[in-house]
Amino acid sequence: MVHQYKLNGYNIVIDTFSGAVHAVDEVAYDIIEMYENLSEKEIVDKIKEKFNINESEIKDCIEDVRTLKEAGQLFTEDIYKGTKVAKKPENVIKAMCLHVAHTCNLACEYCFASQGKYQGNDGLMSYEVGRQALDFLVENSGNRTNLEVDFFGGEPLMNWQVVKDLVAYGRELEKKHNKKFRFTLTTNGVLLDDEVIAFANKEMHNVVLSLDGRKEVHDRFRKNYAGKGSYDLIVPKFQKLVESRNDTGYYVRGTFTHNNVDFTNDIIHMADLGFTQLSMEPVVSSSLETLTDSTALTEEDLPKIFEQYEILAKEMLKRNKEGRGFEFYHYMIDLEHGPCVYKRIAGCGSGTEYLAVTPWGDLYPCHQFVSDPDYKLGDVWKGITKEEICQEFGKCNIYSRSECEDCWAKLYCSGGCAANAYHATGKITGIYEYGCKLFKKRIECAIMMKVAENTSN
Repeated sequence: MVHQYKLNGYNIVIDTFSGAVHAVDEVAYDIIEMYENLSEKEIVDKIKEKFNINESEIKDCIEDVRTLKEAGQLFTEDIYKGTKVAKKPENVIKAMCLHVAHTCNLACEYCFASQGKYQGNDGLMSYEVGRQALDFLVENSGNRTNLEVDFFGGEPLMNWQVVKDLVAYGRELEKKHNKKFRFTLTTNGVLLDDEVIAFANKEMHNVVLSLDGRKEVHDRFRKNYAGKGSYDLIVPKFQKLVESRNDTGYYVRGTFTHNNVDFTNDIIHMADLGFTQLSMEPVVSSSLETLTDSTALTEEDLPKIFEQYEILAKEMLKRNKEGRGFEFYHYMIDLEHGPCVYKRIAGCGSGTEYLAVTPWGDLYPCHQFVSDPDYKLGDVWKGITKEEICQEFGKCNIYSRSECEDCWAKLYCSGGCAANAYHATGKITGIYEYGCKLFKKRIECAIMMKVAENTSN
C-alpha cells in the first residue's frame, strides 16, 4: 500500500508497511501512481503525452520503481496482519494517572471533565488513597523498573501537599523495590509559585502547562468562576518555570475550538513568548451529528484546519533555518528509529498498561473514562475486579478496527484513541472519523518537514 501527496513543492510517496518515504520528481510520481494498474507500454504512452522526455528515460524510471518494489520499499504487502498483539500478557502496569483533585479553580467551558468534577462530586485524594495507589502500581509492575505517574485533575495544585507527600513516598518505594518513578504534573498555572517551581524542577520529569494561545483566545474559555480570564496571571509564571528548567522537560499545551480554527496564530504566539515545546489539541466532541456545543469543530472547519497545519509546518521550517525553531508535539516523528512494530500495531496502553485513579481510589482505563460506571475496573485495594474490560482493551489494535484496513496511516496512529472512538461511536474499537482526518493531515505535514530537512542537508 502506498500513499502519494504533494505539499510545499515536494512530491511524496509513503510505502505503508515498509515505512519507506520517497521524495520524487513529477515523472516518477505519476509512474508510481500508474505502476500497479497499467502495463509498461500504457505508462510510457501516458508519460510521453504529458512530459517532454524520451522513451528511454521513461523506461529507466519505470525500472527504478521496479527495483524499489523488489527491494521492499514500494508496494509492500501487509506482513503484520495476523500478528498476535493481545496486550497485557503478564498483567503488568507501567503508568498511572492520579486524579488528586476532582475540582478546579477555572471553569473552562469546553472541559471534557466538567470543570474537573468528571460528571460527579468535588473531591480531593487523601494521602492514604494515593499511597495505596502507588503500592498497587508497584505490586503490579512486574519486572519493569521505570514507572510513570501523572498528577492530574481538575487542578492538582489544589491538593499540593498530598502531591508532595506522594512523591516522597514514591522515592521510598524506589529504594525498596528497585523502581524508578517519573512524575509528571499537569497544571493550569493559577496556583503556580516559587515553591511549586522549585519542587517541580527537583522531582517532576515533565510539567504540562495549559495555555490556549493569544490572550483573547485563552481568556474566552479559560477563566475563573468570577468570569475573569487567566492569561495575564499564568503567562509570567509559565515563563519563569520554563526558564528555570532550561527550556526542557515541559509542554505548553493548548486546545483549539470552532472559535479559533486559525490556531496557528496561537501556536506562533506561544513560540514568541519563548516557549519551544508546544502542543495544540483539537477539542473533542462526543458526536458531530448531534452537535449543539458552539466550541465543537465542524465538517466545514476541516479545510481551514488542514490549511493551518500546512501553514504551521512551513513556518516551523522557516524558523528552524533562522535558528529560532520550536517543537510541535504532533510533528515529532522519527522515520528511522520510531516505535517498534508491536507498539505501532497495538497503540495506547489504556486499560492494560495504563490506569487512572479517582480521588476515592476507583480504577478506570484512562482519565477519559473516569465516572463512566460501565468502565469502572475495580479499586486500588481489591485490584481489578472486571478483568473482562481489560481484555476488551487488550484487543484494541489496528486489526480490530475494520475501518483501518485500507488506511495508509494506520502504522502511525495505531488505531487512534479508544476513548475518542467510544464517545463518537459507542465502542472502543470504533474510530473517531473526524480525528482520523486531522491525524492524517498532521502526519503528511510532519513527513514533508522531514523531507525538507533531509533535502536541505
